[in-house]
Amino acid sequence: MMEWIQANAVLAGAIAFVLVLALVFLLRGRKGLPEKREYRDVLSEGAAPAARNSALIDAPPAAAITPPPVMAEAPSTAADEGDDLTRIKGLGPKISAALRALGVTRYAEIAAWTEADVARIDAQLGAFAGRATRDNWIEQARLLAGGDTAAYEAKFGKL
Repeated sequence: MMEWIQANAVLAGAIAFVLVLALVFLLRGRKGLPEKREYRDVLSEGAAPAARNSALIDAPPAAAITPPPVMAEAPSTAADEGDDLTRIKGLGPKISAALRALGVTRYAEIAAWTEADVARIDAQLGAFAGRATRDNWIEQARLLAGGDTAAYEAKFGKL
């Protein structure tokens, strides 16, 4: 028997470990479980909200809500929406939305920016401050506003 235990010491250790875990579980397992009385308290607390919900469901409507009239929208055109500012390298959808909120919608507007304009816009772009200078937005906007895609792609890459 001793030879078997020595030969299978790992197996015997694993069995002993599992037995110790089972004993610990049995001794400590009941402490974390709530008593049945607690479950009944939770169930009885749920009765009041259920009664309130059924009263709300059965109550007559206070007033008929009429939806607001549907306004006929004018068809939007590309001229109304401005240029696709995301064609400028380094100017993504989030910055484009921020610029539109500031009233900047055209390449020509960006092309006409002065250093003071860039500083004013940078102050309002938060985490994106400095991108206009670093990514050369003004020069890109000048080429795009002028329609010179060949010069743009030669300098800044394919659109």
